[in-house]
Amino acid sequence: MQPQRLFQASLIALAISACSPAEPPKQNTTATASTEVSQQSESERLSAFFAQSYKEDLQRSPMTQSYRGLKWDYDKWDDVSEQAAEREAALYNQRLSQAAQFDMGKLDAQEQLSLTLYRLDLERKLANDKFRHHSYIMDQFSAWHTQVPSFLINIHRITDSSDANAYVARLNGVKNLFDQVIEQLKIREKLGVFPPKWSYDQMVAASQNVISGAPFDDTGKDSTIWHDFTTKLAALNLPEAEQQSLREAAQQALLSSVKPAYEQMIAELKHQRELSPEGDGVWRLPDGESWYSNRLSWFTTTDLNAEEVHQLGLDNVARIHQQMRQIMAKVGFEGDLPAFFEFMRTDAQFYYPNTDEGRAQYLSEAKELIDIMREQLPAYFGLIPQADMVVKRVEAFREKSAGKAFYQSPALDGSRPGTYYANLYDMNNMPIYQMEALAYHEGIPGHHMQRAITQELKGIPDFQKYASFTAYTEGWGLYTEELAKDMGFYADPYSDFGRLAMELWRACRLVVDTGMHSKKWSREQAIQYLLDNTPNPQGDVVKAIERYIAMPGQATAYMVGKLKIMQLRQYAMDELGEDFDFRGFHDEVLKYGPLPLNLLESKIKAWVAAQKA
Repeated sequence: MQPQRLFQASLIALAISACSPAEPPKQNTTATASTEVSQQSESERLSAFFAQSYKEDLQRSPMTQSYRGLKWDYDKWDDVSEQAAEREAALYNQRLSQAAQFDMGKLDAQEQLSLTLYRLDLERKLANDKFRHHSYIMDQFSAWHTQVPSFLINIHRITDSSDANAYVARLNGVKNLFDQVIEQLKIREKLGVFPPKWSYDQMVAASQNVISGAPFDDTGKDSTIWHDFTTKLAALNLPEAEQQSLREAAQQALLSSVKPAYEQMIAELKHQRELSPEGDGVWRLPDGESWYSNRLSWFTTTDLNAEEVHQLGLDNVARIHQQMRQIMAKVGFEGDLPAFFEFMRTDAQFYYPNTDEGRAQYLSEAKELIDIMREQLPAYFGLIPQADMVVKRVEAFREKSAGKAFYQSPALDGSRPGTYYANLYDMNNMPIYQMEALAYHEGIPGHHMQRAITQELKGIPDFQKYASFTAYTEGWGLYTEELAKDMGFYADPYSDFGRLAMELWRACRLVVDTGMHSKKWSREQAIQYLLDNTPNPQGDVVKAIERYIAMPGQATAYMVGKLKIMQLRQYAMDELGEDFDFRGFHDEVLKYGPLPLNLLESKIKAWVAAQKA
């Protein structure tokens, strides 16, 4: 972006950020906006359009506001009603028409890329909207029954009494939120869209966990939400009378809104469980084949079909198995690969005790790995995030159904660090030999590097920083697992095996995801495939397969994205020879924010050409 255009964009961003954090920015009057538009250049007009779109999207989502450190609608939940979905689809169509009116010839290269991404993002969202009711509004993996307490605990900060009142207001709003979710469940019931039968029992159990303990019963333990609220409130140093009033208000909200909302949700889930048809994949849903094609396109940002993805998985499983046999020989193991898998799966030396001490040791060593890696970053990256990152254990209320590890982005204002969550519910599912690769993927140089850097980028519109291109983001995470080997890590051959085991896991995902959703594999068939072809323990395998069922297509993004980044890096190395620079390559990958894989390829090839010029 040219200096003058950057200055204009900065003024718009400053105008938004200068507004009170407690309320959204005010809308300009139509007359003023019309006068300003008539005086703007095409670049200024586009920048204002992007800024306005981003602001409107934030205003529609109180939860997104909170994730990004804003307190505009701090007392509200998102609107998930059917009417809201209709309004959103209409808005996307309107914006697509407006975006088509900009003249590409009057924009610089960065602006052209941003406009291309803006249009593509809208087209992808509208393609999804055709299958609006095919998605599972509730599933066992990560849905509203666990999202509500997770959001309140991890995102809703309480720094003063107004924040505490907003927390109470959100508690009072849970009933209305769940009414909307149940409305969506009933719409799907009429259409014949249900998650598999087995998933309902997990959803019911997790929901009951949320409303267990004080003030819901007299078991002697505090419920998860009550403990969170009272702990945060106690840290405020408010007068005791005010604290007592807030505690009473929260208790009333929990009993009059949260409890009946969860009870109604549990009743609805039990009702729908009896209606869910047999089978596990989306082939069992109306027009399921088209829905799955949509999911593969969305997550991989390619036109690969299910058969091609399946074969890609089989090919890479064979490749990684061969690399594992080399490590097996290096450590002197006598036996075949399945025997080695069983050894890695069951030998006590590869697991910490399933105790509080074992969990503390895992977290401590994971933090140490991150700290050591952080010191090596400047040799491989020019862009380094300012945001901090911490390592945390997944909370008890959701650890039974949550994945083994995941990352949560930092707040842009620095009020919340990036977080690498490790699920330590069962230490037998968290082998020590995978600890390095897992920490690098979820933390540094993986998701934290990519997402925190993206948030902090200057000179690109905000919408571009948060666009969803899963093959890019998850491909980057998987790529960095192998990058760490290039950086000299995985000195222990068992840790290097762990790296390969995690890559193998992603290759197998291509096989089992397409197997279940396209080839009509059962849950049990998919579980057996992972047990036969990976060293992962059974509990890990079962939880993973259940996740892939809940989120069709998502698991295919990792390996597809990683293979593309590796292909582009090899291309750059071949073309540039001794002039190849890891720092330059990584910065080029990261400096535009998330991209579909075809646009990432064009950017890397242009960068290579510029280096050779």
